[in-house]
Amino acid sequence: MTVHGTHNLRVENNVTYNTVGHCFFMEDGIEHGNQFVRNLAIQTKCHPTKACVPTNLAPNGENSFTNENRQAYRAASMSGKDTLLPSDNTVAAYWITNPDNTFIDNVAAGSDANGFWLSMPEHPNGAFLGTDQSKATWPRRTKFREFKGNVAHSSFDGFMFDRNINAENIFGLAGPSLMPRENPADPDSKRLETHFENLTAYKNRNGGFWGRGELFVVRNLKTADNAIGYTMSTGSIGDDVFTSRVVDSLFVGETENIGNPVTPEEIAYGRSLPKRLIPDYPIRGYEYYDYRLDVVNTTFVNFQDNQQRGAGALSWLLFTGAGVTTENTVTGAKYVNAKPVYFPKIDPRFDSDNRGAVSYRSAAIHDLDGSTTGIPDSYVLIHDGENDSVATDDTCRIQPTWNAAVCTGDIGRVQFSARRPGPTRGAGLALKDVALRSAVPAPVRATALAPAPPAKPITLSRNGKDFKITANQGTVRAGTEIRVNTERPEVAIGLTEMAKDSWVVFELPGFANATSGKQQDSLDALRKATETSYFKGPDAVWVKLFIPTAPKGVGRDQFGPLETQTSITVSR
Repeated sequence: MTVHGTHNLRVENNVTYNTVGHCFFMEDGIEHGNQFVRNLAIQTKCHPTKACVPTNLAPNGENSFTNENRQAYRAASMSGKDTLLPSDNTVAAYWITNPDNTFIDNVAAGSDANGFWLSMPEHPNGAFLGTDQSKATWPRRTKFREFKGNVAHSSFDGFMFDRNINAENIFGLAGPSLMPRENPADPDSKRLETHFENLTAYKNRNGGFWGRGELFVVRNLKTADNAIGYTMSTGSIGDDVFTSRVVDSLFVGETENIGNPVTPEEIAYGRSLPKRLIPDYPIRGYEYYDYRLDVVNTTFVNFQDNQQRGAGALSWLLFTGAGVTTENTVTGAKYVNAKPVYFPKIDPRFDSDNRGAVSYRSAAIHDLDGSTTGIPDSYVLIHDGENDSVATDDTCRIQPTWNAAVCTGDIGRVQFSARRPGPTRGAGLALKDVALRSAVPAPVRATALAPAPPAKPITLSRNGKDFKITANQGTVRAGTEIRVNTERPEVAIGLTEMAKDSWVVFELPGFANATSGKQQDSLDALRKATETSYFKGPDAVWVKLFIPTAPKGVGRDQFGPLETQTSITVSR
């Protein structure tokens, strides 16, 4: 069912079966005012006889390519001889190119790739590319009319609200984003919330719901028997009140629906597994990511480890190297036969990120009311024996099966690299197409530039224990003293996401100078200082980073994930 250049059409009570290519298809992104109501798409395929060559975030253990040759794989996927449209190899039962339409009570039952895929051009393309009508239409800044009551099951990804089509008629693995404005033509007009209600996602081999944007409110979402229930990525990189808020929802790890066991592992287990090629893949209900995600009044059922695989209700995107905040929150959570939190140990088979897990290694969840940890206003920090946080000490409660520690106090972030002052505003992914270098092979340069040598490592020490720092970042706890051991000639230290009047003291052996802050004449005076200061000892520089004002933001703990609140640079 193709809707092409057509508006205000009602598509209702249709049943499709065993179709090839996008099934319910809005072609160019100009289409608006259409209503899709109570339609059923069964078995949507990429090709009549051949397997898909999809562009998705499958774990490495499922991929037929490696991170090194992914560009060639994507080029073949989007422009191979058996591909009619670049997106056909990542086929969708419902292909949505403009949110100014209505989708109510539709079902995607068994797509080779996506159930519902919102993939928006910056401006409508195809037959309308370059027209005045196209130039005046901004799908990525347009509000959804209605999207409620829809069901996606037995696909790879159930609801995919990311990976937008570009002018080149190809798409990327990330962005741009859905960030609607009161006036879509004005990028500075008021940002609007996007509401999704009463969605159901089950038996999807990867994610029940993946989104990218800002101000998503997802209410009464029901997920079950997926590898991952829900993942959301930022669009404005911390520039909005929140990125996503999941409210009054239900996540079920495994139901009595055992599926169709086929492989030896499934037969032994007694039910089908989301990822047959990775039978020990850990199932998780809600994956945190980016900035800022809230889980509110939500119930988690049947997330327990067993001999086949690990499980957890709350987790993090495996094993992300992208942005992270300490202020992703949970409140009003309920757990029924469910382990509340699980940070799986880093395993390359489970990873689809390929960026070194630098953010995952410092993951944190803020439990506002104690409904997850039993301790109000506490933080869940990764604590797996390899990536323990320097914020953790004997006042924290260690949860070995979670690979986590539960700590109280003001938890923020420390950076050991120079950063631009203030937040990065306007850095969102909603406005323009981005270059998709991975869609085609990169040209060969006549001369290759030598990579910069890696910076000398940093090790933090506290209470007789050493802690590794990856990519110059980590979580830190107010009111602590930390030794910084490194061979670097200069170190910049900055704090973010901390409350007013919080402080951290750092001892830097072998360093002699500081470029800012107030000089104190003794270590005792430094410890009593109420401003960022330093003290030159005989064989070390001691610095105290003091937070003068609360970060800009909202919520019980205000936050500014890209805003350095205080910093100092020391040298030898």
